[in-house]
Amino acid sequence: MNRVVSLMIVVFGLTAVAVGAGNSTKINGWVSDSMCGAKHTGTGKECVKKCIEGGAAPVFVDEAMKAVWTIDNPDAVKAFYGDHVTITATTDEGKKSVHIDTIAEAK
Repeated sequence: MNRVVSLMIVVFGLTAVAVGAGNSTKINGWVSDSMCGAKHTGTGKECVKKCIEGGAAPVFVDEAMKAVWTIDNPDAVKAFYGDHVTITATTDEGKKSVHIDTIAEAK
C-alpha cells in the first residue's frame, strides 16, 4: 500500500512540473543588448541600437529581478530596442532564456 501511495505522489508531482514548464508569464523590463546588459535600462536607447547593429544580441532585462535573459526569438523585439516593455513569454530557467509570445510598450 505504501508503494502505491508513493508512486501516486511521484506521478502527480511530475505531472505538476510538466504542466508548469510551458506556462507563459507576463514580465516588465527593458530590451537591451548582450554587451551592456542592464547598464543602460532607461537611458541608453541609442547605445542599445548601435550595439545590436554591431553584432551584439538583443536581451531582456527583467525589471523586478534585475536579471538579464537571452531571447530565443530575437526578431520579436526588433521594433523595441532600448524600450521599456511588457512581455508575455515562456521562460527557461536552466538556459536563462525567454521565448517572447507578445510584446508591447510598458504602461
